Amino acid sequence: MAELVYRPVIGAARTMFKALDLKIDAQGSEHIPKTGGAVLVSNHISYLDFIFSGLTALPQKRLVRFMAKESVFRHKVSGPLMRGMKHIPVDRKQGEDAYAHALASLRSGEIIGVFPEATISQSFTLKSFKSGAARLAQEAGVPLIPMALWGTQRIWTKGRPRNFKRSHIPVTIRVGEPVEAPTDQYAGAITRRLRERVQELLEAAQRAYPVRPRDASDTWWVPTHLGGTAPTAAEVRETS
Repeated sequence: MAELVYRPVIGAARTMFKALDLKIDAQGSEHIPKTGGAVLVSNHISYLDFIFSGLTALPQKRLVRFMAKESVFRHKVSGPLMRGMKHIPVDRKQGEDAYAHALASLRSGEIIGVFPEATISQSFTLKSFKSGAARLAQEAGVPLIPMALWGTQRIWTKGRPRNFKRSHIPVTIRVGEPVEAPTDQYAGAITRRLRERVQELLEAAQRAYPVRPRDASDTWWVPTHLGGTAPTAAEVRETS
């Protein structure tokens, strides 16, 4: 079936990014397979992460089907777009249907995008990973593709106003080599290995990021361990 919605949405996103003059530095797209199924796994720091993650697959002429919370599909604007792009709704109370849907898609040769932290990290550090991505890869017999995003939190993240001005914000993306998910290993062990790889890519993206906070009022998007004033993971837990 022709991608009547996905490709126009990609075009609109690219036009928006050009209008905002975003400086996107994406490396490692060659690690995304040109054919066959795969699970694309990323950290999660922004409401726009799925768009940037999906862009990394375009050089390989692939489209990514993301697993996203079911409420997004009920929204009058995003709902029809998400369904048209064949993304997968996830009801966190009853996730079996979403899991089965994702598994079938992987087996049919699709790339499925997963944010194993489940929610946006307000500390901008990696939270613990759920094992669903590893289990999907094991059952479908496909690789896990780790990636990391940095800078997207400066555009639109939880608890902060959107910045859709022409702010020239850099976005750094790093995609890593595939992580295999053999069926003779525990999903938990694979998940730990996967998280370590995403952490390495996140640190690489942070080192490559071309700008630093302008002044003390602009340190909110930097984690505390890097000298910023983002809330720590413990502080986020206390207020949630």
